[in-house]
Parts: sequence; C-alpha cells; structure tokens
Amino acid sequence: MNYDRKLILENGQEYYGYSFGSRNERLCEIVFNTSMVGYQEIISDPSYTYQAVVMTYPLIGNYGINSDDFESDRISIGALIVREINNKPSNFRSEKNISELLSDKGIPGIYGIDTRKLTRTIRNEGSQKVLITDASTTLKKGLKIINGNSISTDAVKKNSIQAIKCLNADNEEFKVAIIDCGMKMNIARSLIKRNCSVIVVPWNTSPDVITSMHPDGVLISNGPGDPTDVPETIETIRQLIGKTPLFGICLGHQLLSLAYGAKTYKLKFGHRGGNHPVKNLLTGHIEITSQNHSYAVDKESIANTPLQITHINLLDETIEGVRCEQDNAFSVQYHPESSPGPQDSGYLFDEFIEVMRNRKNA
Repeated sequence: MNYDRKLILENGQEYYGYSFGSRNERLCEIVFNTSMVGYQEIISDPSYTYQAVVMTYPLIGNYGINSDDFESDRISIGALIVREINNKPSNFRSEKNISELLSDKGIPGIYGIDTRKLTRTIRNEGSQKVLITDASTTLKKGLKIINGNSISTDAVKKNSIQAIKCLNADNEEFKVAIIDCGMKMNIARSLIKRNCSVIVVPWNTSPDVITSMHPDGVLISNGPGDPTDVPETIETIRQLIGKTPLFGICLGHQLLSLAYGAKTYKLKFGHRGGNHPVKNLLTGHIEITSQNHSYAVDKESIANTPLQITHINLLDETIEGVRCEQDNAFSVQYHPESSPGPQDSGYLFDEFIEVMRNRKNA
C-alpha cells in the first residue's frame, strides 16, 4: 500500500497512513473530536496544544481555509488525524487548502487511518501518548521515544499573550479584562459586539495590575492543559473574588473553581465536539453545547465551597457550570462563544453584561 507515515500509541498499537501537512515527527496526547464541521477553528484553537486530534467525521478539508475563521494566530495543535483529506476545496471563501496550512505551520497530518477503530481505542482505554512518525520507524524505537518523554506542561504560557493588548468597542459601555490562558478570538468578539472594550492580559498578570485598570469585569479564558499547572493564575483569581464580576470559560471555569477551593480531575477521554447536551439547573432548559476539555471539576469538592452547581452534562453528569451569587462570579465548562445551535449559549455573555451593569449602577 506504500504507506509513508504511521501512529504508534502508548499501548503498542500501530496505525499506518499517508502524510499531509508537515512531515515533522511529533509526540502528542491523542484525543478525538466528533464535530462534523469547524476543522479550521479546531486547528486554530489553542486548547489543542500538544494534542493530536482524531476527527471522527470521515472527510476533512472540503471547504478549505480562509483568513476570517481563525480562533487564534498562534496555531499550536500537535497534529491532525483524519480518514480522508480533501485538498481541492470547493468554497468561494477558500484561500488555501488544509495541507498548505499545516505545512506552513509545521504541523504533521496523517490520513488513511481507520479513525473508527482509533476512536474506540481512545474511548475504551483513554487518552494516551502517541508518536506521529515515519512508516519505517520500528515499534520498539517508537515506544522508547514515547516512554522516555513526557508532554510539556507549559501550554498556557506558550499560548498566552506576552503583553497587554486593548481591543476597543465602537460604543463602549463596559471595560472587560480577559486573562488570556489561550483565548479563542470569538470570546473577545462576543464581548466587543456587546459594547465592551477588551483588555487582554497575560496569564500571569498580578491582581494589582488588573485592578489598576478599573475593569467592570474580568473574564478568565479557555486554554490548554491541566488547570493546576498555572497556580499563579489561580492565585490572581482568588484575590479578585468579590472585588469585580468574574466569568470563566472552559479552563477558566476550572481555574475559578480551584480558586474557590474546589478540586479538578482528568477525564478518561475528555469532551470534544459540538453536540454535548447540558442541562441548565436554574431554568431547566437543555442546551446543545460545543466542548473541548480534558479536565473537570470534582462534584464532591464543591460542597466545601460557596459555589452552586448551575449546569450538568447529561451524558456523564459532570459539572458544566458553577456560580457564587454573592461574589458576582460564575463559569461554564463549555464554549458559549462557539454557538453550535442558534446562539444557544450566547445568553451567558448577556448575563455577564447584566451583572456588570447592576454592579456599576449599585
């Protein structure tokens, strides 16, 4: 079959396929995403840093790549694994194909893989390390590389902005500081279109610097990796509690919960897709959500904090949202800025606006 690339899993399984994008050898954590569309947003989502993403939808690349749909200019996904690749996209917005993007960014891709079998392996055995390498690499050599190396824990530092950046709204009503842990740009866009000017600050910015900007509220962004890897951010959030409205998204939800004294744990294979059902316990409504995370907040640990559970995942009953009403703080595990349905979760930004408005007028 003349395969030129392969995957070697930590459990010893091998999957042969063909190269697209860069031919770099890469050690990653392997995960899967069940979304049918949105591969450009997935590739450019900083939360996938050091991860090789298996796309369960069989055909990827058919509508190409355009300059408007990137979630970040820091393309840091580890690798992309697909069943079939289309390098001749049909879309009037397309500016390049997916192989060209991955080549430009030094990201390896592999296609021709049995993605159904691979996804079942991840579901049954959990996320694990994977080596994307040349087809000639022996299993013995590949496992030596896998077992002799670990995945870096600097993902947030790698993706966070390095200097404070201001994004102004045309008709500013509020000013929001975003702690950038690997922010998707649509978070900032969602605030700006609601008349919020945005000040994006690095992940390790001190609480004194943030409060000196006199923001009307602080948003803790999404991002990659284990939330306990960034204790500086947790401490900053802890010192901001009660001083300003706080809104956490995805990793920001985990960090806010840790700042309140809750605990987090790693899921077996995480939540990644655009159709996760979540129940809003405050309204009884069911939301279809976009998700991308490996960690979750421990339900039992919430009992020792002032946090109230507000949202639950209907697939596995993991926590999807918390709040502390007296501190004007709340967070969700999913991505309200991704809106897989007709703006299903956009109301959370409106709630954040309302909290800031009430506090400003108090």
